Amino acid sequence: MSAPKILDLGSLKQACKSCSLHDLCLPLGVGDEELQMLERIINRRRPLQRKDHLYRPGDRLHSIYAVRSGTVKTYTLTDDGQEQITGFHLPGELLGLDAISDGVHPCAARALETTSICEIPFDRLEELSVRIPGLQHQLFRIMSREIQTDEQFMMLLGKKASDARLAAFLLSLSTRLGMRGFSRTEFNLTMSRNDIANYLGLAVETVSRLFTRFQSAGLIEVNRKLITIFDLEGLQVVAGAQPVEELRNCPGQCEGDQPQGN
Repeated sequence: MSAPKILDLGSLKQACKSCSLHDLCLPLGVGDEELQMLERIINRRRPLQRKDHLYRPGDRLHSIYAVRSGTVKTYTLTDDGQEQITGFHLPGELLGLDAISDGVHPCAARALETTSICEIPFDRLEELSVRIPGLQHQLFRIMSREIQTDEQFMMLLGKKASDARLAAFLLSLSTRLGMRGFSRTEFNLTMSRNDIANYLGLAVETVSRLFTRFQSAGLIEVNRKLITIFDLEGLQVVAGAQPVEELRNCPGQCEGDQPQGN
């Protein structure tokens, strides 16, 4: 996405095509005027630097957010003050939806690298949903997809062995990046091994050992943070997931059916 705050319509459509915000406008077939109404309420914030917080637990809900570039992790704090990671959010994904119920953020969101964010004031979004037919339905659809993702993740932690968890996590990143036009088979892990272990409920040593095992088996190559996937179908087998072709050719709202792991 380009940096200027005011975009013409053609630039907006180009900028939003790989972003979850396009679910709130472009697929609805709205006219130029409605699309420009949505564009006018979107604030492109100053980029977050690594370890900067977007919000913290207990902060009031003012906006929902979309990641334009970079990665954000969300986490809660346990009773003894330790982080429990609840998700990693990639370019084109939304943040802050879990605060709609109570009006406060139940978790924290912190940048893992330099990250650009689009901010949408929630009260303005509610106003627009009255004026633009279908906008509220699209927001509900996104929220439903988030609930499905959470349910799938709980099943992953409850039923799968450690190697299946890590394989499913890598496949989740591959699928989510691929849906937004990035490489499915080569990407940087912006999160640390500690963060991955925390998220998957595994020991750090287990995660490191599994990366080595996957590389020895010819499934992936690990070069510092760069991951190259050589055998998607092999990872699918380890994770117990659908074959790649089924994921690619699934009918209907394919994006909403994919495990996203956050």
